[in-house]
Amino acid sequence: MNIRFPPRLAAGDVIAITAPSSGVPPHLHPRLNLAIHNLRQRGYQVREGQCLRSQFKNKSADKFERAAELMAFLTDPEIKAVMPPWGGDLGMELLDLLDFDLLRETKPKWFVGFSDLTTFQFPLATLAGWATAHGPNLMDLGAYELDETTKAVWRILESESGSAVEQQASNAYQTEENQWGKSVGAGFSLTAKTQWKSLNPDLTETRFEGRLIGGCLDILTRIAGTHFGALPEFVRQNAGDGIILYFENVEMGPCELTRGLLSLRLQGWFSSLQGILIGRSAGPDSTDVSQMNYVEALNTALGDLRIAVIYDVDIGHIPPQMTLVNGALAKVEFSGHGGSITQRV
Repeated sequence: MNIRFPPRLAAGDVIAITAPSSGVPPHLHPRLNLAIHNLRQRGYQVREGQCLRSQFKNKSADKFERAAELMAFLTDPEIKAVMPPWGGDLGMELLDLLDFDLLRETKPKWFVGFSDLTTFQFPLATLAGWATAHGPNLMDLGAYELDETTKAVWRILESESGSAVEQQASNAYQTEENQWGKSVGAGFSLTAKTQWKSLNPDLTETRFEGRLIGGCLDILTRIAGTHFGALPEFVRQNAGDGIILYFENVEMGPCELTRGLLSLRLQGWFSSLQGILIGRSAGPDSTDVSQMNYVEALNTALGDLRIAVIYDVDIGHIPPQMTLVNGALAKVEFSGHGGSITQRV
């Protein structure tokens, strides 16, 4: 599968906003309005979908409405990017309603965000051949001032085709919940020191290259083994470049995490990789020494792999996070407690 990169975004381009999973309830409309205002301040035109400003039964609208609107936006040549407000829970309802054959014949556009949006980003890359941007959601971009890691999404989306974009590890990360309902334009509260870590404690520095693919592990473990989550086939198709797998955990505790990772391992997901990047975990952990904890779960499933496994990277639900492009050739450099990721977009 040849990966096709969307054109760079430029002032005057149309960005469409739809919620293919969870919609935005009324009390968070001020934050959404501010995020849209920020897009317009950058010079973009904004087109709002009908599946956006409501939330009922964990979704913005009926699955058929959401699928139809998403397909319409993805295939509209006037639209240059689709930026959902955030993820949610039930994006999987749409998978067999989307026409990935048609999308494979459609000029790609940027699809940006993370969490449940992995449901669409992963098969867009592996089935339709679109480069997709796993990074801050639109609601994350509704701050009056963005931190350096978060606002790097614009360096990715607005770079000339073929540019090499480097992102450094953040200095600090957020440990508390977002308070957008109380403080509409708040940025992230970055108070805890960032430390990238190697699962092999003897590996204090390393460098590896390959084509990036990944997303939210809670989604990947559920689509793996289906037509929409065929990573081993994608690895075979890109064997000449090598593959860097990345993922992050949002809800799974240590035992469920272990089961999920072992399931992927049994399906061949960790074969023929150049390296693995794991984001900071938002899932529950255990401090009871008689129970398995998060790091022990990683070691149980991945500890004997003969490749670099770097965790607590700036990916996912514990902000800030880098923007990683599914399908991009990348170079990862790890040293001590930090590092960098350089992608050719």
